[in-house]
Amino acid sequence: MPSDHKTGLRWSNWNLLLLIPLLMLITPWFNQDEPRIFGLPFFYWYQFLFVPLGVACVGLVYVKTKNEPVVTGKPDKLGIDDLDEGAR
Repeated sequence: MPSDHKTGLRWSNWNLLLLIPLLMLITPWFNQDEPRIFGLPFFYWYQFLFVPLGVACVGLVYVKTKNEPVVTGKPDKLGIDDLDEGAR
């Protein structure tokens, strides 16, 4: 995926962490009753476990990639007058 495409999306190796929360979509891997915690079947408490894990993964990716430029090595296409909201 090129880093200078026009959609504003960007790629970083940190984005691979975003695949971890998607593991919850493969339910046959954890579709079982035992072991139970506080009477809660494994299927449910394992899903609850992934909620903070998914939030941590998304938060870490955000923190690590928020300051990376979307396009590198190219000048801005808009001039200062184009960026000013009040100019028309």
